[in-house]
Order: sequence, then structure tokens, then C-alpha cells
Amino acid sequence: MSEANITDLLRRVLADPYSSMVSTPRNGRIFVNVDRENLRILVQSLKGEGFSHLSAITGLEVEDGIELLYHLSSSRTILTLRVKIPFNDAVAPTITDIIPGAILYEREAHDLLGVKFKGHENLERLILPDSWPENEYPLRKKGAGSKTS
Repeated sequence: MSEANITDLLRRVLADPYSSMVSTPRNGRIFVNVDRENLRILVQSLKGEGFSHLSAITGLEVEDGIELLYHLSSSRTILTLRVKIPFNDAVAPTITDIIPGAILYEREAHDLLGVKFKGHENLERLILPDSWPENEYPLRKKGAGSKTS
């Protein structure tokens, strides 16, 4: 599938208000901002088009919340879905039933950033020791649950 076809698919699935949120900075790279409410439908559509490999879910604190970056690939194209969630409602839908490889990535984001993945069957600790304080997340600097908030 060509980048133009992928971009067209994204715009169809996301509809008109989101069409400006698709960018292709260079060959083989596509970025799209997506609301968490549309994440599952988009991942399902992309999987049907060959984007079945999830190489990582990266989580980071941004100015007014947490950004989750879902890195999907198909042949020579890497597609990154950006999902921004607020500190006070750090919940995202799970995609583990669509792409089972997301299980450990979601647990890692839960452990380190406090993101709750609605529908995930096992969000127990993955990286942090059992003695780590509840509701403290080492990758948060200023949001709820950080050591400095």
C-alpha cells in the first residue's frame, strides 16, 4: 500500500475534522494525531491494511498531559499514532485484543506513567519493584502521581 493510499485511508477513517492531523515528513514515515475515542477503530482499520506489527508504544509527559505514540509498521512504512490524554483522566483504550503484542507495552506505560488501559486484563507491575509506592510514576515530572507534584 502506498503512502498516498495510507493517508487516504486515515482521512476516511478519521473523517474531515482530523484530516489535517496527518503528516508525512519524509518517505516511509507517517504521523497522525488521533483522539483516544478513535484509537481502536483506527488500529483495527490499519491492521486490516497490513499494519499488524506494533514495534512499540512510547509514552511521554507533555505540557498538559501524556502522549502515547503507537509505532506500527507495514513493509517499508512506519506509521505513528499520537494519542494525547490529560493528567486528570489518564485512561486509554486497550488494543491488546486487536494486536496482542501490545500487552507488555501497555503494562510498561501503566507502570511508568500511570496510564490506565481500559479493557486490559492484567495491569500488574512489569518493571517497578513491588516495594515502589502506589500512585507514583517515575516518568511523570509535574502531573498527578509524580514525586514533584
